[in-house]
Amino acid sequence: MTRNDHGFLTALSLLAAFIWMRDTSWASDASNVLPSLAALPLFVWIGWPWRLQEPHRFLSPKLLVLAASGFVAGVGLNLTILLAVGWTALLWSWLSLRLTKSDRRPAARGLVLVLLAFPWIALDAGFAGWWFRLSGAEVVSKLFLWGGFDVVKEGTNIRIQGWPISVEAPCSGLNALQSMLIAGTAFASFRLRNHPWYWWNLPFLVVLAWTGNTMRIALLCASLLTFGPDFTSGPFHEWSGWVILMLMFLLCWPVFGLQANRRPNRTSCP
Repeated sequence: MTRNDHGFLTALSLLAAFIWMRDTSWASDASNVLPSLAALPLFVWIGWPWRLQEPHRFLSPKLLVLAASGFVAGVGLNLTILLAVGWTALLWSWLSLRLTKSDRRPAARGLVLVLLAFPWIALDAGFAGWWFRLSGAEVVSKLFLWGGFDVVKEGTNIRIQGWPISVEAPCSGLNALQSMLIAGTAFASFRLRNHPWYWWNLPFLVVLAWTGNTMRIALLCASLLTFGPDFTSGPFHEWSGWVILMLMFLLCWPVFGLQANRRPNRTSCP
């Protein structure tokens, strides 16, 4: 790499640090953003070995405009996701010129991981967390009501057999969403590298994250009724979420495997 390349990558590193440090409110619940630290290493691992070549043209003006727009709008609107989009576009404007045509397509699919390398889910996706909590509480209350239990629900607060259960912000599922998107995208990029159905799996990962979070709420309610509050609020409260998240991730294995072994038929025009 040339001196200009080193300077460009240094500027990218400083911009990444700026995105992370401009709003550190994510530090109040670092578990929601820790999975982001694995996103860039996974992106590098998926594209390894990187066979970089000397570029034969200048940086794409369209990508540079997208990057600049993302940074200006992100700062002006205080949206980390726009800053992440700008940083991703800036990285791709440099990287796409240095990859061979065969390497460029799988690397482009891995850009989702680059986008997830910043804490925008924890900072910007408060509505998604609230929706995860509200819808999860609604489904769980219906399940126990159908099971013959005495259930009263008010928003994200549930009372089952007289036991109060509050689905608070730590139970929003944002940690599960971040982890599922990063791990699932990395696995899909590796398993379905050139598969035409690759992009359709990203909404599927969001559904899996919601399903896992709802299952965790139901499991905690069942634990409270069976073993009491001391057991439920102890270590069981923490590791139950990770166990269910792993089960959801393992579900990706057969789903992606079926897709990898079955490609849609392509018909050519006469």
